[in-house]
Amino acid sequence: MRWLLAGLVFILLVLQYRLWIAEGSLAERHRLQQQIEEQARINSELETRNAALEREVLELQSGNKGLEQRAREQLGLIRQGETFYQFVDGPAAAPGAEPAPAKTTVGEAAAEPSTGTSPPAGAAPAATAAAERPR
Repeated sequence: MRWLLAGLVFILLVLQYRLWIAEGSLAERHRLQQQIEEQARINSELETRNAALEREVLELQSGNKGLEQRAREQLGLIRQGETFYQFVDGPAAAPGAEPAPAKTTVGEAAAEPSTGTSPPAGAAPAATAAAERPR
């Protein structure tokens, strides 16, 4: 009887080990389930990003409108004959006074004298090049 009881306790311990620790255990199942959820979240983000990129590619392939928009926003380009206004923050003459805009027309030299300061970050290269062109 003693051997039978010892055998049953041993089998119980082996089964508990397999249930909680070994390969295929509840802990491993929980860990794998968390990995699946994380990968599903990452896949969802990537699918959203891919859809946006696909729309952008189709816009660029379909015509000049998307291409022109990108050139304006990312490269700061303007068309021939368009007027570019650049607002520069400087010392105000009076409190509450608005600064005068710097106006440059493509193809013409700047009518205003240079202040010797560099343009702020994000200024359009086309307008800067037109303003620095010799007369």
